[in-house]
Amino acid sequence: MNWCFAIINRRLSELFFEKRGRGVKFLGFAHVKRDEYGTKREQKMIDKDIIKHRFTYRGGKYTRIKVLK
Repeated sequence: MNWCFAIINRRLSELFFEKRGRGVKFLGFAHVKRDEYGTKREQKMIDKDIIKHRFTYRGGKYTRIKVLK
């Protein structure tokens, strides 16, 4: 099982998933607060991950949101 930080439904979350061949199987997520992670390393991980991982979750399906740079 792998995990990363992501923005899901406009809230910071931990996203849990499994890599399967060329795809990904999402296992679940948990909304978290940024101040729960106090170290500089964790804050850098959050900043790095939320740029790449933005989703909406509705009706049991995850949909990736395209991010404009």
